Amino acid sequence: MNQSKIKRHLDALAKIDPDLRRGLRLVRYPAPRIREQGFQTLLSTVVAQQISTEAAAAIMGRVQALLPGMEPDTVLRLPAGALRAAGLSARKVEYVEGLARAIVENQFEVSKLPEMEDQAAINAITSLRGFGVWSAEIYLMFSLQRADIFPAGDLALRIALQKLKGIEQPLSDKQAREVVAPWAPYRSAASLFLWHYYRGAPT
Repeated sequence: MNQSKIKRHLDALAKIDPDLRRGLRLVRYPAPRIREQGFQTLLSTVVAQQISTEAAAAIMGRVQALLPGMEPDTVLRLPAGALRAAGLSARKVEYVEGLARAIVENQFEVSKLPEMEDQAAINAITSLRGFGVWSAEIYLMFSLQRADIFPAGDLALRIALQKLKGIEQPLSDKQAREVVAPWAPYRSAASLFLWHYYRGAPT
């Protein structure tokens, strides 16, 4: 989603939501977030789970050195222990090898995700071990550039939404989805805005 589309979608939401309109005046528009489609991005999603951005970048650098072409069949030919030595936990090694095997054996066709409806693509990704709904929604937002995704499992998004709306109690995933339902079909732009608001809104 490019900058002009983000602006257009948020301007449309600002007309119907005074809280979002006020938030936009405070922090302005977020920047686009665009990631490549395919195996490398899905692998990097596994690597980044539950560790800092800096640690994830360091490990990905070592993984890329092991896999110059970043092809799934190469993962399955690595010597035993190579991914562990690069910094992945035993569980993450299982997830990466499972992802690679699913692609090589045509059980998961990453190239077909762009043709699928949102929920079908989410279901396909979450059928893989190690990929929850949040990981799938992030892939749809940033790699497939889908316009109406709200990753409610993201704590920063829920905190920003709570703050924007002046809600006293923390929001559950389900409650957050209910609050943002009126923002359809532009919830991806709204999600980008909430991350931006989380970092930049006055306390």
